[in-house]
Amino acid sequence: MFWLSGGITFLFLCHGAALPPPCDSEIYCTGELLRQVQMAKLFDDNKAFVDMKLTAAPDIVLDAFSNLTQRFPNGTVPPSALQVFVNTYFANSGKEFEPWSPPDWHDKPKLLSKISDPKLRTWAEELHGLWKSLGRKISNDVRDNPQMYSMIYCPYPGIVPGGRFTEFYYWDSYWVLNGLILSEMMETARGMIQNFLHMVDRYGFVPNGGRIYYERRSQPPFLPLMVESYYEATKDVEFLRKALPMLENEYSFWMENRSIVVEVNSVKHVMNRYYVQVGQPRPESYTHDAELAEGLPAEAQEKLWTELKAGAESGWDFSSRWYINNLGQNNGSFGDTRTSSILPVDLNALICRNERVLATFHRILGDEERARVYDSAVSSRLKAIESVLWDAEKGAWFDYNLLSRTRNSAFYPTNLSPLWARCYSQPEMGQQALQYLRGSGALDYPNGVPTSLSQSGQQWDMPNAWPPLQHMLIEGLSQLDSSDAKDLASDLAQQWIRTNWLAYVKYDAMFEKYDVSGDGKPGGGGEYEVQLGFGWTNGAALQLLDQYGNKLTSGGSVLGSGLLIGLIYPIVNVISYYVPFW
Repeated sequence: MFWLSGGITFLFLCHGAALPPPCDSEIYCTGELLRQVQMAKLFDDNKAFVDMKLTAAPDIVLDAFSNLTQRFPNGTVPPSALQVFVNTYFANSGKEFEPWSPPDWHDKPKLLSKISDPKLRTWAEELHGLWKSLGRKISNDVRDNPQMYSMIYCPYPGIVPGGRFTEFYYWDSYWVLNGLILSEMMETARGMIQNFLHMVDRYGFVPNGGRIYYERRSQPPFLPLMVESYYEATKDVEFLRKALPMLENEYSFWMENRSIVVEVNSVKHVMNRYYVQVGQPRPESYTHDAELAEGLPAEAQEKLWTELKAGAESGWDFSSRWYINNLGQNNGSFGDTRTSSILPVDLNALICRNERVLATFHRILGDEERARVYDSAVSSRLKAIESVLWDAEKGAWFDYNLLSRTRNSAFYPTNLSPLWARCYSQPEMGQQALQYLRGSGALDYPNGVPTSLSQSGQQWDMPNAWPPLQHMLIEGLSQLDSSDAKDLASDLAQQWIRTNWLAYVKYDAMFEKYDVSGDGKPGGGGEYEVQLGFGWTNGAALQLLDQYGNKLTSGGSVLGSGLLIGLIYPIVNVISYYVPFW
């Protein structure tokens, strides 16, 4: 167990402390019914099945399935009979929601007046309008009959990402929430935070997303920063006072269950990683996981499935960033995913920023003693990051491979995340990181900074650029005391807004990710088709329009007029996911 008291750090290695039991649903999380339906590939997307509502009580469904299996050799039900069974005992997803439109939405937030380009201003107004189509309120039936759903009940309505993601997702919501604040939708923003605080109270942490099959994994812990954004906008001290105990509980979860001691140069440091101890295929991606592990010994299969879940917990699902081959080197293939053997720069930078925020919150509430405890945690974290992750020769921070005890020298935007977190001690580190970025080759693309320079086919690799990484990089550079860095931040903001704008002109939609090589081209790769919506894309764009709106341009009158006349080039293989959101 890890805790802080009176500025002194105590550490005991504790495996699995404070964790709830894994989801025990033999329909949505584990069991033969799940296995057979998913392996029969009745749905193009595995998530479609585990998001369906039951039409009968779970024990009735399981008994009916047991009877069905007895009719066939070896208990294997053919796909046609499975389809009939599913049609009988399950209803399409969507039954878990009731109609809702955000009551705090209004059509002219002050943000719009900051945007000089009239076409971008019109576009921002449409992005602001998308909150209404992405709003969801969970029905009381989910609260009253939770056994009939995979949905986790949340008492307050909120904004979902879009497309196949019809429930809350943890780290997505940070950019959504900041967008809502700019849209002056404080009631909706507050409700989303209250849902997350409710999750911490229930689980000890915020699950990856709002489904029971996510109950044993989290995502990057952005809740303290959400509370910070809300407090800065409202100065609501009482809300902060109520939220702080849950923020500390979540921090304890990460320090107890997602920390490890690493020794460098005879000095021991406590750092964080992603780590999920559930050795089963992910229900929402069951077929992918099962087929990837085919032919492996049982123990190796379970190990791979835990690593895939840790990769999902990172938010980077998936990336060559998490590959470690049998020689301990940072390369390989998807089956070489070893997420828990890597100390990620961005996770440790984020928790460093959280520690600083928790210190600030305690000072606001007049508890200087507790504030100094977190000051001490920041000091220890800084030393750890600089000792383990900082490379003075290359001038940046790099993920640490626990197996080879070396840093991974590959480029990722997260190599500069300590700039965003302001988690470094020497100003010259910022200038070195700027030069590293300029020499990395990552600025050579016209439509954003790529997630990596590796063409692995995974969605968190080349050629994809993701909104949260673009925003964090831009924010980090803009905070440096350097006109060169600030100019680069502004240029990257222009580049990213233009990418979003061009795609909107072409497709009348916002995407979860974009291709760095094609003007207005959505991203691709990974386990599912690119999704439209899209919560964090809209939020990141609104933040950049708020910060740089007096400088940004739409990039041309021809493209600009495309929005005004409603030019749409549909993507047939994608639109089907998006229909419910329009």
